[in-house]
Formats: sequence, C-alpha cells, structure tokens
Amino acid sequence: MKETLYLAENEEETKNLGLQFAEHLKPGFVIGLIGDLGAGKTTFAKAVAEGLGIEDTVTSPTFTIIKEYYDGRLPFYHFDVYRLKSTEEIINLGCEEYFYGEGVTVIEWADKILDLLPEDAIIVEFKSTDNKDERLIMIKGIKL
Repeated sequence: MKETLYLAENEEETKNLGLQFAEHLKPGFVIGLIGDLGAGKTTFAKAVAEGLGIEDTVTSPTFTIIKEYYDGRLPFYHFDVYRLKSTEEIINLGCEEYFYGEGVTVIEWADKILDLLPEDAIIVEFKSTDNKDERLIMIKGIKL
C-alpha cells in the first residue's frame, strides 16, 4: 500500500490537502480518518466535501452517525463512528450500501471499524506534533 506523509503547519494547510485529495476521488472510494480529538479529521472531511463541490454546510455527524450530501460531483457520505458501541451498529445502518455505492464515503474515527472497511480503503492518519498547530498526516492507499 502506498504511503505518503505530509506536514500541515496549520488548519489551512490541512484544508488545502483535503481539497487536493478530493480531486482524485472516484465513485466507491472509502476514506477512513484516524486521529485524536482535535487532530484535524473534521477539517479534512469538510475540505474533501468542498473539493467535491458540496455546497451544503458540512458538519460532523457525531450524533447522527451518517450524513448524506448530493449536491456535488459525487455523492458524499460522512460518517462519525465515535459513539458506536459495537460494529453491529454500523452494519445495521447499512454501511455496505455506502461503501460499495456510487459516492465517496469518509469515516471519522475509522479505527473503531477497520475490520469492516473494504480492502482498498484509503486511510488518512492525523498526528499532532510538539507545535500545537502542526499535524503529520499519513495517507495510505493513494498518492497525490
């Protein structure tokens, strides 16, 4: 699996990486976002949506688990599985219909359901550095 490491020195650079990333996405892509609270997952997800041309306001689906957006060049399915207590919960929500559908699926806290993700899922991992604004972002599965 290809791995590429990026250093985002601030939130704007995380956003720019998400915008650039979106240019390469095709129907059926599944992207798992992994990182601590405040590491940049939602910023990146919002930028991907923007890069796909989504004009609706994208918010983290922490309490609804899944939000769907259809006004871009591809449907955008935004998951936040932080509050899931078991993998059965996401299965019961029909995750496979999203994973193997015509849109792009972005999953925050994907480390909670890695065993359910397709083999070709792209993993984006966010790590803080000693500088509170910087993030190391490792993208596994696609090279930009």
